[in-house]
This record gives sequence, C-alpha cells and structure tokens, in this order.
Amino acid sequence: MKHFAFAIAAVALLAGGTSAFASSMLKPTIVTPAAIHWMPGTGQIPATVGVAVLDGDPSKPGPFTIRLNIPDGTKFPAHYHDDTERVTVISGTFMAGIGGKFDASKLMALPAGSFAVIPAKLWHFAMAKGDTVVQINGNGPFAMKMDH
Repeated sequence: MKHFAFAIAAVALLAGGTSAFASSMLKPTIVTPAAIHWMPGTGQIPATVGVAVLDGDPSKPGPFTIRLNIPDGTKFPAHYHDDTERVTVISGTFMAGIGGKFDASKLMALPAGSFAVIPAKLWHFAMAKGDTVVQINGNGPFAMKMDH
C-alpha cells in the first residue's frame, strides 16, 4: 500500500507539480449524512434552499462540491455560470431546461440518480419537483449570472 501511494504521488508530481490530487491524498475528506451542515441560501439562491459545502470553497478559485436541499416548487430563473457545472440528483426530481428564459414546457425531469453536465456560459433554468437534493461539482468562484 505504501508503494501504491508513493506511485500515485509521483505521477501527480510529474503531471504538474504539487497537485490538488496529491494534497487530497494527505488529507482525505469524508462526509457522512449526519455530518452535513445545512445553511440557508444567500444571494441568488433562495433562503428556503439549504446549502451545504462538502469540499473546497465555492466563493474562491478551485474545485468545490456543494449540495442543495431544494423545497418542492422552488424555481431557479434562467442563468449561466462562468465554469462547467456538474449536477448529480441525490433525491427527488430536478427539472432542468436550456434557454435564456424560464419556460416550463422545456423542463426535463431528472430523477434521483441522474447526472448532468452544463457547459460554461450556457443559459439554463431549473425547478424542484418534490423535495429535491442535488450535488454540484465545479470550479469556483461559483455564481449564477442572470444578466442578458
């Protein structure tokens, strides 16, 4: 096991110096459901939406992982992000659509277990059907841009 860890660290160093992967090997992050700290949304995320930061800092440059606990019927207006957004639906149904204006007829149902990649600067909108939890992975700083 010691040789395996050394080999991984050596590959990480050769690939680009001290990498996030190499440092994460030294400090693993493990989050159990009971340890998740939910906070009310701020800014463009409604206060009724629970937000939990699992890894990184979405307000700063670098990788992050957050979860959103979204009450039934909550809508997210058309917006985009400066970086690619990766969304995994943990529970409930996340309704998502592509376009610069919220249009319920364009919503696609993403049930629990679904995964979506939304490229940077692509206008999209969303809504929760039932109480829904999604996990978002990306690179910060994370912000919803709504200006046309």
